[in-house]
Amino acid sequence: MPLFSEEFLEELSQRNDIVDVVSGYVNLTRRSGANQFGLCPFHGEKTPSFAVNSEKQIYHCFGCGKGGSVINFIMEIENLSFPDAVRFLAKRAGMEVPESGHDENRGRRTRMLELNRDAARFFYEQLIAPSGQAGQAYVAQRGITSMVKPFGLGFAPDTWESLTRAMTAKGYTRQELIDAGLARVGKSGSLYDYFRNRLMFPVIDVRGSVIGFSGRILGDGEPKYLNSPDTLVYSKSHSLFALNLAKKSKCGYILLAEGNIDVVSLHQAGFDSAVASLGTSLTGEQARLLARYTSEIVIAYDSDAAGRKASDRAISILQPLDMKIKVLTIPGAKDPDEFIQKNGPQAFRDIIEGSGNQIEYRLAQIQEGLDLSTDQGRVAYLKQSAKLIAALPGSVEREVYGARAAEKASVSKEAFLGEVSRIRKQNASAARKQRNKEASAPLRHAQPQSRALRYENVPSARAEEGVINLLCRFPEQFSDLPLREEDFTSPALGQLYGAITRRLKERKAISMAALGEQFTPEEMALLSGILQHDEITAAASEQAMADYIKRIQKEKDRSAPPEDLRGYAEKMRQTKGYGGNDGK
Repeated sequence: MPLFSEEFLEELSQRNDIVDVVSGYVNLTRRSGANQFGLCPFHGEKTPSFAVNSEKQIYHCFGCGKGGSVINFIMEIENLSFPDAVRFLAKRAGMEVPESGHDENRGRRTRMLELNRDAARFFYEQLIAPSGQAGQAYVAQRGITSMVKPFGLGFAPDTWESLTRAMTAKGYTRQELIDAGLARVGKSGSLYDYFRNRLMFPVIDVRGSVIGFSGRILGDGEPKYLNSPDTLVYSKSHSLFALNLAKKSKCGYILLAEGNIDVVSLHQAGFDSAVASLGTSLTGEQARLLARYTSEIVIAYDSDAAGRKASDRAISILQPLDMKIKVLTIPGAKDPDEFIQKNGPQAFRDIIEGSGNQIEYRLAQIQEGLDLSTDQGRVAYLKQSAKLIAALPGSVEREVYGARAAEKASVSKEAFLGEVSRIRKQNASAARKQRNKEASAPLRHAQPQSRALRYENVPSARAEEGVINLLCRFPEQFSDLPLREEDFTSPALGQLYGAITRRLKERKAISMAALGEQFTPEEMALLSGILQHDEITAAASEQAMADYIKRIQKEKDRSAPPEDLRGYAEKMRQTKGYGGNDGK
């Protein structure tokens, strides 16, 4: 039974115009007909391929393939289930949510969040209790005592069952503890605590819910940080530690640190915009999450080789999002905390204000280890820096940094920019060859982005897409098609066709919101891509439908083609006098 009535979902969509909703996350900079384009928030790109259609109330990225209704967009961007995305939009529009079914996942999600909250309270109580001396000593040693309450820091005792017993006493089940990643099953079948003898950092999302935990070992040992596994409410790649606090900062930038302790120490020193990724290098999802709250990132990773490597990776992920990126070089210290301990907060603030952007940082990196007083050193520097500057999108940037690099290596600006121009032409030629290569493989590009929806018979599937497109756009013209779901070679397309025709027979509108409750995000993305095509006019639609059906018939088992399909195609040709063609 559906959770929500169709009338409610339709009103929800009408009161959450997709352009208004998406504009809160994506800067829509270009218009083409009913489509408005911006940089996709779901994958890195430099040329806008993310389209929002105001007439059809759908979005579709021509780069990564994601798409659907306004509900699908909120599901993707906020990492929510369909029911939770509906509730999110209902709250935005000031609507009550009249639920007509039972959402099992909602109950499990609510229960898991309650368990995480109670576990966080348990860890906090353990830290401030007399038995939490080991945790208290570590907090005092790191100088973050005043941050215990704001961050909800806690302590996992060095025992096997303390948390498990406490949560079981509160009524939580064995399976709930396992599902939340708070307990594991031992060889004997008994439960044991996942976090033991660690300083505990609750991971709190931007809505204030405890979604997971990160535990730092006290002293030496591995792993240094132990993080909750992905659960129903927590995804490491989509979450950032302390973003719930940093989003409130008024400083105008977000500091990206390496670890949880670094973040807490920075907040202690007055830098309230610090965040960190959780047990993983910065991901594209985390970068896009940051872009929703700031236009400037200051990377404050450790100054060792691993920190520089992590900085390079972060730059490559953040750069396509059109954000201002600074990278700190911390003199005389291995990390921000050590520098602040030695020199004070103001000295660190001076470093931030005087730090160069990511281009200056990378040029400095190229120079490291090269002797620019020698011809060999200058040539190596010029070759590497020319490749870096050639990749810059703006001519002004290339002019400014090209002149700076040329001066550094004692060559003329004209000579250096000539090399940059040569590399750009070379890169453009390589890109053109790649596009031509891709264009010569049409079958590959005819496939859906999701591997789970791959077509076994591409020619038939393309015709099946055409049938769905015309059926959605001109339903009044095709009320009695002789196609069945089983006639489709693509199960996903067959199911979409079946759902759409059933709605039409029941005299219901083709509602993307209602279909979204029935189909997966990948299937809705497939449908949104199909609906983006509107080249065929109403006048030509009947002939096109006949041609699509002929193609489907041709691609079916040739030994027994269904008579009704052949008859429909023949009837359309005779009635309209069209010659037709065999494909889309």
